[in-house]
Amino acid sequence: MSVQEVADYLGVPKSTVYSQWKPWGLKGYKVGRYLKFRQRNIEAWLESQVIK
Repeated sequence: MSVQEVADYLGVPKSTVYSQWKPWGLKGYKVGRYLKFRQRNIEAWLESQVIK
């Protein structure tokens, strides 16, 4: 997923994804000059954020 796709999926601005992906513990990949994410990693991170 691109940064824009992650931002749209999470409902946050692109700038938030760029500034928070490391603090959130997301695993990112450089593809050329682009930062990409695997959807399964985003889903796993979301599951870890569930309020119990």
